[in-house]
Amino acid sequence: MSGTLNQKPEPDLMRLYLRHCAVGFVLSAVFVGMILWFDIVGLRGLVMGSDVGWLAVFLLWFFNGTVFGSVQFAIVVMSQADDDDEGPKRGKMIPIRVTAQTPSRKL
Repeated sequence: MSGTLNQKPEPDLMRLYLRHCAVGFVLSAVFVGMILWFDIVGLRGLVMGSDVGWLAVFLLWFFNGTVFGSVQFAIVVMSQADDDDEGPKRGKMIPIRVTAQTPSRKL
């Protein structure tokens, strides 16, 4: 029995996903760093004054990284769509006037 296993190459979609998730987490680090640097809503003072402030910063980075990474991936996937729009697919649309009548009520 040989020591090498037959490994499948990583799919391109997974590689694309991981790359853009990494970009999202880098953007999240920049975003959280700017929030702390500019002391938005006094967050830097809260983090520095607490003994578990590092946990708050980590969670802020992690959850923003998840959102930013998902948005990055969604933008890339949606931008890969084919642009073969040649107009409406249902034929030519013509507006038609429709009159609406309401029954008269007597009070």
